[in-house]
Amino acid sequence: MEFTDNWQTYKLGDILTFYSTNSFSREKLNYEFGNVKNIHYGDIHTKYPTIVSLQNNKDVPFINEDIDLSKFNEDQYLQDGDLIIVDASEDYDDIGKAIEVMNVNDEKFLAGLHTILARDEKNITVNGFKADLFSTNTLKTKIKVIANGISVLGISKKNISKLEVKIPSKREQQEIVSFINTIDRKIELLEEKHQYYQDFKKYLMQQIFTQNLRFDFDKEWENIRLKDFLKSSSSSLSLNDLEENHGEYGLYGATGIVKLINFYEKTEPYLSIVKDGAGVGRIFLCEPNTSIVGTMQYLTPKEGVDLEFSYYLLNTIEFRKYVVGSTIPHIYFKDYSKEKLLVPQIEEQQEIASILSNIDNKLNLIQDRINHMGQFKKGLLQQMFV
Repeated sequence: MEFTDNWQTYKLGDILTFYSTNSFSREKLNYEFGNVKNIHYGDIHTKYPTIVSLQNNKDVPFINEDIDLSKFNEDQYLQDGDLIIVDASEDYDDIGKAIEVMNVNDEKFLAGLHTILARDEKNITVNGFKADLFSTNTLKTKIKVIANGISVLGISKKNISKLEVKIPSKREQQEIVSFINTIDRKIELLEEKHQYYQDFKKYLMQQIFTQNLRFDFDKEWENIRLKDFLKSSSSSLSLNDLEENHGEYGLYGATGIVKLINFYEKTEPYLSIVKDGAGVGRIFLCEPNTSIVGTMQYLTPKEGVDLEFSYYLLNTIEFRKYVVGSTIPHIYFKDYSKEKLLVPQIEEQQEIASILSNIDNKLNLIQDRINHMGQFKKGLLQQMFV
């Protein structure tokens, strides 16, 4: 369907009426019982999609029953189509992040700490459109400009109400919402599929490493210490020292490849583990012709041990029990290398590695599709709202 009507320019304050929210901390919330539920700003950052169905939603916590809610009037309880905007964040990417709520039905909900409740009482927009509007780079950029603060950024109702936006006819809005919803549903189905394979892999690993599943092998697994099948070595590379170094070879940090540099330390695939700081104990199966930073450690299988099998076996270890240090957590090879593990013969190792890596390949393909659909949606919104 093609539309030719011009989009009208509004200030957000001309469309939205703003209401006060509560300031309840996590300690005043629970997931078991209560009469009123609460939308916490942290969940908007990390958990909720842009459009949230509230009907029987177990991801939304209750407000503790001993909290007095008498000061809240009916207008402050959520209605279908309400927009909840995060008004505080430590970074620019999340400031002004918003969700639109649907399917409130007979349940009671309040918007919580560090949020702004906004409602289109003039019926200028259709339900779902406001979430798409707040997902656009155009409006996100405007919100970043008005954000102020040093350690924590903030926006106010007064400032956000002055921002200008362009709005199409309600018929065109409905077409946009329907199309975006189709993309969102596709992403949701892919995420469900991704979760299914993750759960299946977790179950399979549990069955494999407890030897309930043997793949036609019958030789006993050998009980050996980690140091008997893996050797460690260190890296002295620092991101600060390599700031001006640029190239084509990956440098691994605590989150994966963090930089491309012009040299490498390892020519073959290898394992690495985060030994210092955030992510301590995280294991990586690293590509050839790459390196690691000094807060990580190289782990190399000894003769008769399969590399990929070692990767999956290490992921069964609870490395937190070996952590020392309160300010900066650290693990030492001399400590966790004493971990006793059951290891099969090389042929069974390779069979196990092949099966699990096939599942990982499937997971990666699904994640790539999710990322592609997300980028497609982002680009589409940008083109629509230019």
